[in-house]
Amino acid sequence: MIRTDIEARILEVTSKSNANHRYASFDYCFNYFRTTEDLKKDVEKSCLTLGFYLASWGMFRGSSFLVQKSAKYFEPTIHYISELDYSIGEIDVDNYTDRNIHTIIDVYNGIKDRVIIDRKTDLTLVSKILLGVFGFIPAFDTYFTAAFRKICDGQCNFRRVDTQSLTVIKDFYDINRTQIDNLSHQIFTTDFITGQKTTINYPKAKIIDMYGFIVSQDQC
Repeated sequence: MIRTDIEARILEVTSKSNANHRYASFDYCFNYFRTTEDLKKDVEKSCLTLGFYLASWGMFRGSSFLVQKSAKYFEPTIHYISELDYSIGEIDVDNYTDRNIHTIIDVYNGIKDRVIIDRKTDLTLVSKILLGVFGFIPAFDTYFTAAFRKICDGQCNFRRVDTQSLTVIKDFYDINRTQIDNLSHQIFTTDFITGQKTTINYPKAKIIDMYGFIVSQDQC
């Protein structure tokens, strides 16, 4: 799983991004949930922030059940997130301990129970929510999972957020730690109001998510 091109490939993409690009929707969502102390105080804004991020990343396409929902549909999810221990936001790939992995899975299931209806497919939507809100796992969408099945040489099929898949992601991080850490230290989110960079670093899981997306384009 050693990769020598992580820094170059990701910096090539981020150098083309700007405050109006859809990629910045992650920044605005992550910033909001990272810095807002009371998500329920303006629950409408909390729902809208999450909803627009998801829309930017394809979760409101015509085939999705969300296309029939308003922003208020996310209110139970916002209430659930607001009740979680604030320290959960400190989890990232570099501290995927057994305890933190179990916490991630618990939070995944908690959000799944509130946002998924009628046994709809949950993996892509719920993992995208976890990425945008907490930044502690990549989004397990079609692009990422296809890329990482190949990168890990079939060690994991990445069809579930579980101990196996998160452990393989941790192994990928450990093997490529220097590049991923360098990127996390030098890439900052964009502020919605000013359009300038904040002091909030991209999580390491987001770096891995971006790399999976980039590699998937090579396979198309």
